[in-house]
Amino acid sequence: MVLKPNFVWKLSGRANLGRTSIAPLLGILQGGSNPAGFSPAGHLSQRKVYMHSLHKLLMQCVTATVAITLAIPATPQEPSGQAPVIKSQVTLVNLFATVRDKNKRIVPSLKQEDFRISEDNQEQKIAFFSREVALPITLALLLDTSGSEQDMLPAIQDAGSRFIARILRKGDEALVMSFDANVDLLSDFTDERSQLERAIRKSRINVPDQGSMGGNPGPIGSRQITGTALYDAIYLACGEKLATEAGRKAIVIVTDAQDEGSKVKLDEAIEAAQRTDTVIHILLVVDPRFGGNPGVAHKLAEETGGRMISVRSEKKLMEAFDEISEELRSQYTLGYYPTNSTQDGKFRKVKVETANHDLKVLTRKGYYAPRG
Repeated sequence: MVLKPNFVWKLSGRANLGRTSIAPLLGILQGGSNPAGFSPAGHLSQRKVYMHSLHKLLMQCVTATVAITLAIPATPQEPSGQAPVIKSQVTLVNLFATVRDKNKRIVPSLKQEDFRISEDNQEQKIAFFSREVALPITLALLLDTSGSEQDMLPAIQDAGSRFIARILRKGDEALVMSFDANVDLLSDFTDERSQLERAIRKSRINVPDQGSMGGNPGPIGSRQITGTALYDAIYLACGEKLATEAGRKAIVIVTDAQDEGSKVKLDEAIEAAQRTDTVIHILLVVDPRFGGNPGVAHKLAEETGGRMISVRSEKKLMEAFDEISEELRSQYTLGYYPTNSTQDGKFRKVKVETANHDLKVLTRKGYYAPRG
């Protein structure tokens, strides 16, 4: 993968906040193999240091620590030198879920008793429930700027700008990335709609033109480099940008889902999203001359709790963005303490159902347990 000049790669010594090492990805994207388990990306930056993200995460950690401390009942004090060491691990699994009826209309009025959760086929007790319409969202908008999208790019820019203007509210943040043979950060996290719109308008198709590449500038010389680094873009967005963010996280991708040239595989991109609790929504825009891969688009969305919407016209593109906007603003939060407390780092399959089997629940398919 060719990285643009506005990406600066360096190995970071920052604390991993309970996650695995970030260093190995540099080797992966340069052609190496992925180590066992997921390792978030090497430090990729433009103008931003992760202070706002870390601050938000650390504040939540402090709040959670205080809450857990206050919840622990007082015990008689042991004599000095004989106090036992008490270790406690509390893991609340949070799920964001959208419910639709058989006519695909969102159902916003369900109660906690209407839901059932199972983990690896074992029923779980719901410990937390709420309807979410105002919880802040951290969003990544990824635009496919390979040659197969050249006819639709103006419409994508218009619809994407309208989507950002509609979805962002106080407390929300978004970034914009484009991907073709390269992965390009057009705007880092911000709540400024105007900056995000400028970034969307800045996206350019990267296609061969008389022996050189047009569109976004990059260190590619006169070689005719083509590609669509979809999986790399997802991997980087999750591991490098969303990993340190808290709360609701989503990636919205406009693409034909035809990956060409990524260094990471589809399953690794999905795992990156699952490990960072990120939902992927795909707007599938396919030019019949080039084709697309709806199977890949469906798997990315299905495995992470998102939606795949096929887009065949500019009008449908606008409608699709509106549907995703409604989806993100009409969710339930369900939380439970898993009966399996083993800290083995393995993937746990989660299923959420409602008492009314005519309703469909959209949520992630599982999570990775912490490793002790």
